[in-house]
Amino acid sequence: MREGKFITLLAVLLFSLVGWPFLEIRNSFSAGNQSPNMEIPPEQSEAPSSADEVRQQYLNFFEEVYQTMQENYYLPVTQDDYQRFLKMFDEKIFQQLQDSGKSNDFIRWRSAAYLVDYLKSPEDSFSAFFPPEPAKEYEQEVLGKKIDIGIEGNLTASGYLVTHVEPRSDSYKKGLRGQDIIQKVGLVDVLTVTEEEIRDLLMPFEGTTVVLQYVDAKNQVVKTVEILSEEYFKQTVFMVPINVPDVFCFRIERFNQKTSEDMLNYLNYIGRRGRDTSLILDLRNNPGGPPLAAREISSFFLTPGEDFAYFQKRDKPKSLLTVPAIPEQFHYRGPVVILVNEKSGSASELFSGVMQERGRSVLMGVNTAGKVFLKSMFHFSDESMVLLVTARGYYPDGKAFSFDGVQPDKILSTDDEDELLRLAVNYLLYLRTKKD
Repeated sequence: MREGKFITLLAVLLFSLVGWPFLEIRNSFSAGNQSPNMEIPPEQSEAPSSADEVRQQYLNFFEEVYQTMQENYYLPVTQDDYQRFLKMFDEKIFQQLQDSGKSNDFIRWRSAAYLVDYLKSPEDSFSAFFPPEPAKEYEQEVLGKKIDIGIEGNLTASGYLVTHVEPRSDSYKKGLRGQDIIQKVGLVDVLTVTEEEIRDLLMPFEGTTVVLQYVDAKNQVVKTVEILSEEYFKQTVFMVPINVPDVFCFRIERFNQKTSEDMLNYLNYIGRRGRDTSLILDLRNNPGGPPLAAREISSFFLTPGEDFAYFQKRDKPKSLLTVPAIPEQFHYRGPVVILVNEKSGSASELFSGVMQERGRSVLMGVNTAGKVFLKSMFHFSDESMVLLVTARGYYPDGKAFSFDGVQPDKILSTDDEDELLRLAVNYLLYLRTKKD
């Protein structure tokens, strides 16, 4: 089976090196999506003086990747499989790579990517190798970080209408809000350029500043501010309008270190109403994020101190997560419905599954992605990275999260996203009548 898999990888690798400018490496992006584009930049390090030196550099790097997998991968990685890869590399790949005209860095990174793909389990759709630039992009994405000035909008006849300002961005700190109208970015009048060009101007390099002239929508005065492009955590929780009294919906787009903070802001908002409320948490298309983020938001709904879940690495003791303790006034006690689909993965299905198991929520939709793993990033000296599944997730009672995903209490498959939301609202209204 390994030989057949390797021959397939070998054929694709050789064809990509002579026929394609680059090939997307599969099976690494969050929730089972394809990994980021693995295009290698043209600038490269100085070439070694001989083919033997080049080959030895490859082998040294392969050994480093192999050792990282052997020490950290959630399943055993055998020396026999690794030696088989090296044998095929020496006998069938090395000369072809030398003759392809590709750079040494390209060949090293490409080969390392296929080494990881060869050694990992067929059930593993996460572990993958990333060259430096895709590694940086992936890390920012999976941690929910962003580097820009945090403004989204659309070009109108009056200027660039701001539709969203990231709450943790410098733009928000400097006073910009939705419905403000940007007139100038630096010296550029926004009405003289395209919408795409404006968006490029609003994404300067990290650490640089941009001067904005805009109309404050609240006071209808023209203001000028200097905005710093910096790294921040993106907002992940958003209120979805529900035209039913005391029924609320939060859409959680992914999990990061600030998700619980976002959640608390909205829970405080509905808590100030002083009435019994019902809550829908929409986790559809949420690829997940750090497991600790799922643990943190569980504190709003579950009993403090009780077991939440655990992860277990190969030949290691289990790593137990417990529900954090928070002040009593922040607990939400109303009924909860969670919406999920096949793209709800990782931390989103971890949270959903535990809420269901505890009887604290009803799940609606279709089975989740089945990807409750602990994933870790391991960086190399050239700034490339290997992403590895290092542990599987388990319920507190020892039952593993299924590769088939978390099964909803009410399996409802519909292409109409609003329809599922309406069904969730109707279910909560039904619970309210039963209570009355």
